[in-house]
Amino acid sequence: MGEQIRLTASDGHQFDAYRAASGPERRGRVVVVQEIFGVNGHIRDVCDRYAALGFEALAPALFDRVRAGVELDYTAPDVEAGRELAAAVGWDAPCLDLRAAAEALAPDGRVGLVGYCWGASWVWMAAAHNAPACAVCYYGRHIPIELLDQKPTCPVLLHFGELDASIPLERVRQLEAAYPDLPVHLYPGADHGFNCDRRSQYHPESADLALQRTLAFFDRNL
Repeated sequence: MGEQIRLTASDGHQFDAYRAASGPERRGRVVVVQEIFGVNGHIRDVCDRYAALGFEALAPALFDRVRAGVELDYTAPDVEAGRELAAAVGWDAPCLDLRAAAEALAPDGRVGLVGYCWGASWVWMAAAHNAPACAVCYYGRHIPIELLDQKPTCPVLLHFGELDASIPLERVRQLEAAYPDLPVHLYPGADHGFNCDRRSQYHPESADLALQRTLAFFDRNL
């Protein structure tokens, strides 16, 4: 079980974050970046799971720049509301919040980022501008579509579902061609949101394999 803390970005913006402490045998520190549904129960569960696996985890509330305390469900109206909030937040300001979250975990910079859905695209931006130790992106739709020119400056691991109609496979292939040194994993039978056990698209086999690959990646780079 984690705790709510308050952080301040370099531009003075104050925002909430959920922090889950690891046990004494800590493997590393990770910033968990929300989907368009805010830091809801699922994202807190993700933090708790990483903590149980030995990674101190922190999930910043990126929507606080627009509206505080956002926790959305997976209904169509909430999806639309989340997209509107994410678009209002933009791409640049979240980099400041992710930097503040990383510094709160480890001032020495040895922090990994892991993001889901829109959060994966924010992680991609942070990997290009914040210089974390490493970054993991789960089904970030905007990465191969509009952020391909944002070149990461750290090791990055990417996960995509083969059935994800919102991220055409040809776009994923373009991403692979643009960054041949980055590991890109495609999961047969997996749709968008396959890691979230609160969504109908949850695909446990893909989620488990992606997690094992992510943990190995963090162990190598943290």
